[in-house]
Amino acid sequence: MAKFCSQCGSQVTETQRFCNKCGVQLQPTQPAAGGYSAPAANYPNPETPKYQTPPEYQQPGYGQMPYQQPYQPPVASGDLKPNIAGALCYPLSFVTGILFLVLTPYNKDRFVRFHAYQSIFFFAAILALNIALGILGIVLPWRLERLLDRAVDLLSFGGTLWLIYQAYRGEKFKMPVIGDLAETQAEKL
Repeated sequence: MAKFCSQCGSQVTETQRFCNKCGVQLQPTQPAAGGYSAPAANYPNPETPKYQTPPEYQQPGYGQMPYQQPYQPPVASGDLKPNIAGALCYPLSFVTGILFLVLTPYNKDRFVRFHAYQSIFFFAAILALNIALGILGIVLPWRLERLLDRAVDLLSFGGTLWLIYQAYRGEKFKMPVIGDLAETQAEKL
């Protein structure tokens, strides 16, 4: 004789205590005569859990020594050391300088603010030099214009590398005019 689950109606064996399909505990019922019988409207008792508790070896804390703490992943913090944050103000021209002036933990540090402002002013000066060179290129011979253009590119690249290096070392290296402007801006909060 066939026996059916009272919850989902799937066929179960006579000796099963739980349904293989829905996991509900089977009630001792009479086998259905002539095949499938409709499942009874039997709602589970809210006091009985619908799951089995795992064995002891799968319980949290099983096998741990009393002095061991369970693994806790490190808390994600966005804090960089000031020298790293100061060095990162320079690689993408004034964009990273503005970024570090906007980000909350870094815009409170005077060292990072100084390098962010110096980055912005340095790349604004390079941009102004390129614009002036483009205007002067109208009257200058093309070879002289090309030579001056390469000199500005070299100044930009070398200056960026030097400023990154100085910030990484933790130095507050001030460029001749730009550094004083950056320092006065960094002092304001």
